[in-house]
Amino acid sequence: MHWCAIARPPIRHCILRPRGGERHGDPGGCRRVSHEEEGRRSKMKAQALKECDPIVAKFAECAKGRTFSVIWACRAQSKETNACLHQYTNDEAFAKYKKLYEEETSQKL
Repeated sequence: MHWCAIARPPIRHCILRPRGGERHGDPGGCRRVSHEEEGRRSKMKAQALKECDPIVAKFAECAKGRTFSVIWACRAQSKETNACLHQYTNDEAFAKYKKLYEEETSQKL
């Protein structure tokens, strides 16, 4: 269990997501994340996996039949996969995704 989950009392309908510490404005190093935001992040990650499918497939092909050797044998494919996923799942991309979601929901009302 992450230390910040122990240091703070449990919050109903929220989860704690570890962050980089005090530089994010929270001396405890955690921020509260609503279930709605967590759901949006999950959808964004699923979209990122769809966008990066060919690269993820190359990594999966390299990893097939390997156990511990996947760490060094598929390092290049792993880095390529992480770079692809990061461009779709970083904080800036999430802000754009969140803004788009809010615009869509406001148009429905």
